[in-house]
Formats: sequence, structure tokens, C-alpha cells
Amino acid sequence: MKTLRLILGDQLNSKHSWFKETHENVTYCLFEMRQETDYVKHHVQKVIGFFAAMRQFSEDLISEGHQVTYYKINDKKNTQSLTDNLSEVIKEHAIEHFEYIYPDEYRLDEQLRMYSDGLDISTKAVSAEHFYTKRQDLQTFFEGKKQYLMENFYRDMRKNHDILMIAGQPEGGKWNYDKSNRNKWKGDVEIPRYKLFKNDVSNIVEDLIKANIETIGRFETKTFSYPITRTQALEQLKYFCEALLIHFGDYQDAMHTDEDYLFHSRLSFAMNLKLISPKDVVKTVMNYYRKHDDEIHISQVEGFIRQIIGWREYMRGMYWAFMPDYKTKNELDNHNHLPDFFWTGDTKMNCLKHAINNSLDNGYAHHIQRLMITGNYALLTQTNPNEVDDWYLGVYVDAIEWVQLTNTRGMSQFADGGKIATKPYVSSGSYINKMSNYCSDCHYNKNKRTEDDACPFNSLYWNFLDEKRAQLGNNFRMGMMYSLLDKMDKQELQNIKDKAQHIIAHQDDY
Repeated sequence: MKTLRLILGDQLNSKHSWFKETHENVTYCLFEMRQETDYVKHHVQKVIGFFAAMRQFSEDLISEGHQVTYYKINDKKNTQSLTDNLSEVIKEHAIEHFEYIYPDEYRLDEQLRMYSDGLDISTKAVSAEHFYTKRQDLQTFFEGKKQYLMENFYRDMRKNHDILMIAGQPEGGKWNYDKSNRNKWKGDVEIPRYKLFKNDVSNIVEDLIKANIETIGRFETKTFSYPITRTQALEQLKYFCEALLIHFGDYQDAMHTDEDYLFHSRLSFAMNLKLISPKDVVKTVMNYYRKHDDEIHISQVEGFIRQIIGWREYMRGMYWAFMPDYKTKNELDNHNHLPDFFWTGDTKMNCLKHAINNSLDNGYAHHIQRLMITGNYALLTQTNPNEVDDWYLGVYVDAIEWVQLTNTRGMSQFADGGKIATKPYVSSGSYINKMSNYCSDCHYNKNKRTEDDACPFNSLYWNFLDEKRAQLGNNFRMGMMYSLLDKMDKQELQNIKDKAQHIIAHQDDY
């Protein structure tokens, strides 16, 4: 039976059981499409990276003896629609059976389900064979519970997969070393040179120009620096273990004007395209730790493992538990617009300037820059979560909706009313100063609230608490801050609110 198998751009798993054997009657198809480049405006490096990885994956399949149909973005046969392209290939090759890997994005899952239901040939959907958990595992785990606490899920994952466990107890005597992962990097601990690849993507750049695809962000070279193959991803992982793991936990929340990546692995792009699996990552890190536990503290390893088997799997589970309604959540009723400087980096606020320009230059920012700089600002200015979602989904090379949406709308913007985060992640300038050197050379003064040179985060923070008292006033984790707000002089609070309203109304002047 002549079979067609679809591979999406984030399904580049060379270890998938599909590829164990070659079959003359099986054709694989991959498509570069306007459907995917245009549903949100993406970073130019994101589009380049996806196309580069897809093209290389296709070439590797062919070299291994597989039959492959590949449509580049400007190919004449390319209809720019997933389902229309599939129909063309099915007709051209007289396909009798269609198979696809379950997508990790709800939009594509629905599209392929409906398309398959309408075909007059047999169809089959199979597992991505990538994650530790299945789609509904998290929902089953939390069934009957009021709160979906990540920490509970994370501990269960540790137990089930025997990771950092000894005789049923957490290795080192603690489940979580988060309090050890909040050090400010002051330049006294050397950061090795980053592992950057030089993947020639000049042909793809030309194709994007010819196709007139609108993108955001910057790309000044002809080489793409993130891994685009499994071999490169494993090389990146090895480098992380040897050069960066030793201080990852210490400085995973730190930010600095001179460092774009600090001790972070830069593996998320490769992982989210499935070039490398979370099991690959955890196994490699744990093996390295076992051989070097005399020099690497468990807090470094636990902080990293938590991101992989805890946070990443948790976010995917939350996505499938609450979609499609989750994408419309706006429990804080925020409706303001993102300022233009989110697309230019042109602002006098030093923290935002660096976090945004890092995003525009590299399609990257680490989790605290996303959460406590750009996300914090967007929430304090009460920005419409739809606009925040679109920006985060577009600007980062690793952003795929299953992980972006829950992180943005849930963790960052508290638009889900507390399903993911137990309180909004908002702060004044004091936290930013604690975790970075951004404030030391800023136009604004971190210690002022209402003066012309006052840090905007300060007035925005107290204004936000006052504006959202109805939704947040009874939040048990916000009690101390509301107590301080209640004690504030009424005229001082009014001055703070006036300042904040001026900032919100004139954001691009700041």
C-alpha cells in the first residue's frame, strides 16, 4: 500500500520509529509554507532556522534511502497550504494510506484531524516519541485537585523516572534548590565562549527575500548559530555539560548587559524541533554529573533538570488540558497596546533595552528576561495578552505555541487567573536591580517613584496593585504587598497613579 507520511517543521526526530527501516512504498513529505510563516509575524532567524533544519533533515532522510517529497517556499507546486499540498502529493503519487505524527499545536492538530476525517483513504496518527509524558497525563495527575502546582507534578516526575532519587527520597535531601539559583552575576566568575555554529543559510535568506515574507528581528550574517541537526544538538549538549553546567544553577536567573546567554544551554531551539529529546538531555547531564559530582554541586544539576522534566512537560500538559479556551483567557481584563519599542528596542529603560535588543538580535532571551523584564513590563502596563502572545510567539526562535502560550498567558501575564502561577510575577525596579546590573547605567533612578527620572517600574507596580485589587486583593501571596499599599499616604498613592497613567499613555517616550 502506497503510504504518505507527513513531517512538520517541529517533528525532526531522526530517532522516531518511522525511520528504522526504508520502504519503497513509503514517501515522507515536508513543506515550507506561508501558512506557517504568516499566521504570526516571526523573527527572521526563526524562519531561517526552521527551514534550515527541515532542509537538512530532508537531505539526511534521502541519504539514508528514504523517499522524500520536499516543497521549498518558492516551489511552483507549493500551494502554501498544508492540506492543499497534501492533496497534491496524494494525487500525484496515487497514495492509498496517509499517516501523520500528532502535532503539538492545537491549531495544526485540528486541521489535520479534520483533513484526515475527510479523506477517502485510510489514515493514522502516531506519537511524536519525544516527551516523557502523553498529552493528557498531567490532567489525569491533577484530576480532582483545585490547584495545578508544578512542584507536585515535578516531584512525581522525579519519582516515576528515578531522576535524582535515592531510595525513594530526593538526592541531597531537598526536592528543589531554587533558592540557590538566584545569584547575581558580577563578572567574577568566568563565562566560557559560547558554542556557536556557522550553518550557511544564504540560500534560505535569498528565498525569503524572493517570497517577500514579512519578519521581525535582525539577521546580519549569512550563518545560523543554533543547532540544526541532531549531531550539532548533541555537540551543544556536550559543551553545556563541560563548560556551563558547573555554574548553571547559580546564575540561571541572573541578567547582565555584557552577556546574552550567561550559563544557559541554548538547546531549546533544537529540543522544540525534536532534534534532541528531553531524555537525551537528562541522561547526558546526569551521566556527566555522576562522573564529576566532586566538582559540580547538585543545585546546578537540579536547577537544570527541573526546567526539562518539570517545567517543560508541565507547560505542555497544561496546554492540552485547557485548550482551546486557554488562548482567550484575560482574567485581569487588560486591553492596552504593546509600545513600538518592543519591535525596535529603542527605549531609555536599560533593562528593556537590553532584553528586547537581545531578542531582536538573537531570537533569544532567557526565562527571567522574558518573565521579569518584558513580561513584567507588559503586565504592569496592563497590555492585552493577545498582543503579548503574538510578540512572544514571533520573536523567539524556540517559540512554539504549546510552550509559549502557557508561559506567556499563564506564567507571565496571569491572564488565566492563576491556573499556572499562584500570583502575578510583577516587581518594581528593586528586583531587577537585585538580579542584574541593568539599573547601574540606566537613564532612570531605581529608587524614585514619581520624579521625571524615576524608574517607570516603580509607579507602574503600585498602580497595578491598586488597579487590580478586585482580582488580586484576596490572593494569599499578595497579602504583604497589599498591606503596604493600604498604609501608603493617599496623596502619595495618587501621585504614583498619575505617574503610572502618564507612562502607559506615552510609553514610547520612555
